[in-house]
Amino acid sequence: MSTGGNAEDADAGPAGATAAAAATATAVPSAATRSAPGGALRRGTVFGETMLGTVLLEREDRARRIRLDLRVAADRVMRPFGTTAARASGRVRVAGWADDTHAEGELEISPLARRRIRYRISFTAEGRRFMLDGWKSITPRRPLASLTVLPFTLYEDGTRAGRGTLRFPVATQLPPFLASFRFPRATGSAETLTAPRWQGEPGRTEVWYTTLTDPASGTGLWLHHELVAPADGSEPYAHGWAAVFPKDGPVRHARFGPAGWTPGAAGFRAAGVEAAPGRLTGSAGTLRWDLAEQAADAPLFTFPGWSWHRPLLPAAQILPAARASYDGTFSYDGTTLTPTAAPGASARIYGHGNARRWAWLHADLGGGDVLEIVAAVSMRPGLRRLPPLVFLRLRRGPRTWPRRAERSAVGWAGLGRFRAAIGLPVWTVSGRAGLRRIRVEVTQPEDRTIALDYTDPDGSRAVCRNSERAGAHVLLERWWFGGWRTEAEWTLDDTAHAEVGTR
Repeated sequence: MSTGGNAEDADAGPAGATAAAAATATAVPSAATRSAPGGALRRGTVFGETMLGTVLLEREDRARRIRLDLRVAADRVMRPFGTTAARASGRVRVAGWADDTHAEGELEISPLARRRIRYRISFTAEGRRFMLDGWKSITPRRPLASLTVLPFTLYEDGTRAGRGTLRFPVATQLPPFLASFRFPRATGSAETLTAPRWQGEPGRTEVWYTTLTDPASGTGLWLHHELVAPADGSEPYAHGWAAVFPKDGPVRHARFGPAGWTPGAAGFRAAGVEAAPGRLTGSAGTLRWDLAEQAADAPLFTFPGWSWHRPLLPAAQILPAARASYDGTFSYDGTTLTPTAAPGASARIYGHGNARRWAWLHADLGGGDVLEIVAAVSMRPGLRRLPPLVFLRLRRGPRTWPRRAERSAVGWAGLGRFRAAIGLPVWTVSGRAGLRRIRVEVTQPEDRTIALDYTDPDGSRAVCRNSERAGAHVLLERWWFGGWRTEAEWTLDDTAHAEVGTR
């Protein structure tokens, strides 16, 4: 499968999930996730923050309301007596002027060493790029005010575009702010997670794929890069394709390769095509692309994280960044797109081949929320008649639900696991974990779906039907005082990325 299906290799069915549940307690993280002293696991810091205020734009005489919702992530535990650099992503809303759900930037957290917490957040308004730059000046004379008030200046291309003040509303936001703090073990950067996994074994498939939506035209894009090491020990080869899903007009695609594989690249590099950290370039037929990729979120492990660091399972799928933004050019048939801050994501797959049946969804839900689903039926004899195994990960702010990736696949000893009904043009996934339940309905219209064939390392064939302009409806409910109540609901029209694969 291209975008989630290859992860569901022939053995990544119910048997693989059972192994996942059994191995959870004993899995050992890779050396890449260890810190130097004693091999101890290094932890980071993640939290969410909301601030409200006003901004006065240049050449305006009336202030506008502004709201900032951020997810902040640092690669180390914050040091109160030192300085911590952190990444920030989230949403910037300015009344009547801006609503950017893919804002991103950085924080310098130095409350005692430099007595300040500085924010530099980039966002888009009216098709232009702005920088929000400000800092909280920490002083013991006014500890509460200095920790909760953020004066800032807006810049456009280095020129001042406005001034304002944001405040942290202690009465309403302090409890969720404190509850949002997490200190996760390091999972590796997007760069390290993009590096090739293949070590020369026969019978392996490795995939780098990217999907995104151009916000200006509504066009969906799909780049698929694949390394295949045949099971008979013959020479490995690299190949792939690009596809474009215009809002008006038929889907177009072209293939590149096969070509020889050279080990040691930072990502995928073959046949004049490259998928490296931060950059995607290449051509296939009349399609040409040159895209810069900027990670906007932490990695997301659709399968258990240890299954990527320690290949105890036959296959694994990850997103080096749960969300990313793309800028650059993509040309086809005399048309050139220029995506700017286009939402999407790149993902990695390593396994033995494709599942018997599978479904995949990547949905950017806005406001920093993202949903990833992989559901598949194993190719193993005796397991082919079992229902699809589901891995579902919903990231909202700093939290990912269900908390453990195995939960949606096997539940508690197989009870309460999530279920999938795979078909076309509509497929569904539903399930419950803890006090929440979810139902996802994905629609892949035939005129916005392309069928492409795959060859597994053992020579068997599969067909995927992919749409980068799919629709999705997501309903998240929470059990509250004896009944189910809607917690969140999302509807995506032509911006979901989805796929169904069959034999």
